[in-house]
Amino acid sequence: MSTAIWPLFGLGVSGPRLSLRYLDDDLGAQLAELAAHGIHDPSTMPFSEPWTDVEPPELQRNSLRYFWRCRAETTTESWHLNMAVLEHGDVVGVCAVDAQQFGATRTATTGSWLGRRFQGRGLGREMRQMALHLVFAGLDGRCARTRAWHDNVASLGVTRSLPYTEDGITTEKRRDTDDTMLSFSMTRERWETVRCNDIDIRGLKAVREFLGI
Repeated sequence: MSTAIWPLFGLGVSGPRLSLRYLDDDLGAQLAELAAHGIHDPSTMPFSEPWTDVEPPELQRNSLRYFWRCRAETTTESWHLNMAVLEHGDVVGVCAVDAQQFGATRTATTGSWLGRRFQGRGLGREMRQMALHLVFAGLDGRCARTRAWHDNVASLGVTRSLPYTEDGITTEKRRDTDDTMLSFSMTRERWETVRCNDIDIRGLKAVREFLGI
């Protein structure tokens, strides 16, 4: 796909083990299949929207619809950067960076998931650090936010291993039940204390111009 027309297709972030690549249709299809093979124990729900509560092939179709919608709705005022997480070229999950009115707020939100068979290997922390590097070093952000349900041990473990501040507790619907959501934020100054020097970003100049930064 043309990076001249849609520069986000040229966006990539590389770390010691992992790389992030902005989703094209091929990566989106691979991720849809990965999701269908399982992300979490069906008895729980780690996401705000219970999108995994459907059976294949509707799960794959909904995944693609979501990726396409995020791409179509990305503007300078509201953007959704869904990136495939790759380990040695194999797709293992998704890492997303979203923002509203970033030019004014310089604040972005990160979220991610890994295929179930790739969990428990420390990949979550590395891909979070790569997303933060994109927000702060690449896009000149001032604040990064993330959220997780109170019992999402894996996500909270990554968040609490980094210098976030817990700054919100809300009650929200989880499937059909009220439950507790925790919110966290990290300032640029706090990120600087854990900044990694082994992360590279490609395609950044064109992406910044596309996003109006």
